[in-house]
Amino acid sequence: MLLLDRSRRNALIAAALPLVLLRAGDGGAQPQRNVDTALILAVDVSNSVDARRYRLQVGGIADALEDPAVQSSILSGPRGAIAISVILWADRPYFSIPWVRIASAADAKSLAGRMRRLARQGGEFTCVAQMMRFVADKITPQIPVKASRVVLDVSGDGQENCNPGLGAATVRDDLVGIGLTINGLPILEGEQAATLAGWYRDNVIGGPGAFLQPAESFEDFGRAFRQKFVTEISVLPGDWRQLPSQRSAHAQP
Repeated sequence: MLLLDRSRRNALIAAALPLVLLRAGDGGAQPQRNVDTALILAVDVSNSVDARRYRLQVGGIADALEDPAVQSSILSGPRGAIAISVILWADRPYFSIPWVRIASAADAKSLAGRMRRLARQGGEFTCVAQMMRFVADKITPQIPVKASRVVLDVSGDGQENCNPGLGAATVRDDLVGIGLTINGLPILEGEQAATLAGWYRDNVIGGPGAFLQPAESFEDFGRAFRQKFVTEISVLPGDWRQLPSQRSAHAQP
């Protein structure tokens, strides 16, 4: 993917800002449907994520979606629904599950089944900035429902290693500028375990109420994801200030 120069990125921001929270319909085929949160799950599938580690991630997400307490949180908002999409990312991002509206326990269980069957995409490097650029360019302008808030949820076990023309923090700031909140789930396993949470704090998370929810290992991913998922779908605009301990230095009021 070609990275955009500053002038083109500024134009993208100006064009996308009214779309992020107000886009409605699905190519004209679906009636307008509102959701409390539009949540983009970005799951690391780089070279350090072997088949077992991949299954712990997608299985952890599926387990959360099947949990009755999580389903209650999904359905308890003012609109009684959220929307979820899934990106698998490494050298490049793959829009692996387009937007799914979750408005019932059956909807959540159906998406859980899709997660368990989701084939792993290959990749070697950890291209965080490129993944976030993809979200800005391709995903946020095409959200098919009206959402009170849009959240990008980034999980992974490593720092940027693709030497992008624009660093992850710069692209993060662009996404915050068009209205997103970016939360992070760093997986603290391997050579970067001691420094990864700090790197995510400085380069990944941002926006209203942004927070980190580290996993101590891949085996801990399911626990960490469930806790983070419930937090981010339960906190509505205006309520995020209730989480001062989880705010990033880059979170915006």
